[in-house]
Amino acid sequence: MGELQSALDALAAEDLFVFAPGAVLDRATLLLRVINSATAELTRTMRHVDATGAAEHDGKKTAQSWLRGHGHLTPAEAGRMVRSGRALEHLPATAAAFADGTLTAGQVAVIAPIADDEARAAADEQGVDLGVIDQAIVTVARGESHARLPQVVHHYREALDPDGEEPDPTEGRRFTVTRHADGSGTGRFDLDAVGIEKVLAAIESIVQASRPKGDERTRAQQQADALVQLVDNQLAAGNLPTLRTVKPHVVLGLDMDDFVDPATGPGAARTGFGSQISAARARWLACDASISRIVMGPDGVPLDLGRDHRVVTPGLRKAVEQRDGHCVFAGCDAPTHWCDVHHLIHWINGGETSLENSGLLCERHHTKVHHGFRVERDPGGRWHTWRPDGTEILIGPPLLV
Repeated sequence: MGELQSALDALAAEDLFVFAPGAVLDRATLLLRVINSATAELTRTMRHVDATGAAEHDGKKTAQSWLRGHGHLTPAEAGRMVRSGRALEHLPATAAAFADGTLTAGQVAVIAPIADDEARAAADEQGVDLGVIDQAIVTVARGESHARLPQVVHHYREALDPDGEEPDPTEGRRFTVTRHADGSGTGRFDLDAVGIEKVLAAIESIVQASRPKGDERTRAQQQADALVQLVDNQLAAGNLPTLRTVKPHVVLGLDMDDFVDPATGPGAARTGFGSQISAARARWLACDASISRIVMGPDGVPLDLGRDHRVVTPGLRKAVEQRDGHCVFAGCDAPTHWCDVHHLIHWINGGETSLENSGLLCERHHTKVHHGFRVERDPGGRWHTWRPDGTEILIGPPLLV
């Protein structure tokens, strides 16, 4: 182990700028194999810990708990390593390829299910030689893309029970959301093949329809924006099930003093699901919303409730849609049903709710306009967009081929 550490220290001391590009890539390839081989040896060691109960020496009940506490692995990573160690006892070809560095820990984790108790029992019952399958899958793992490997493993496991009952796709579906202190959230969903296909088809339709010029968003950002847009469209359609006699919508509570104050006002507004957002973001949402006045007494009891007032009437929205046709931000052609009606001068600051003071903006560019960008319509009916530094975003003429 001392020699291994010394070798790594020597590598770390090397100046990478003295290597030619090809030599640097050769070095990276070698290091990848070393990492794979080292992970294989760690997996073999943890299999011994798992089988012998050696974790008790440090007061830990399982190999997984030892990896979490002493190796700082996540529960998922620790469980994956232990499962891989158990599977490799039955997969000599995979174990050998892992040890010589040609397979990664991720690939081994994908292969491991073919050697779990249920799969081995099914293979024995049908006279399947697991060794042959093991060798064939290693060949796939070495020669095909990583995405191909799970498909091959899944096909093999399905072939073990070709006449099995088709599972109910809804039983395995899961969707969980974790809310954070700042009101944001992260989520995870697990869907069957048909369910995820429907989701991807809907998301991709919006991604491909919203590709404005100069778009530098990552693929993940594009898909996240598309998901929010998909929900926006459904909420705006008004055909979702009602929530205790009320159509589902975004609910915000904000003091009038914060509403009229142009300051950002962090945490001033509260949403229906308990998050706190800034007054600035609430004012942005109020561009195209229904407003209700509630007078509160000193003890927190409502004294008076005014009628809902629709800031942008349906008739005005139709007129703005007819005139603008799409998002008016430079280079964007998001369709009307993706857009809010933005007040060029906010109505809380005296701006009229009128055709002249309105413009269509998609969610992304509506946010931009409330964070320093500006849109304006000239007397000739042409829209202009300015950056926060005062320079105009200009779209060049099409190239002539």
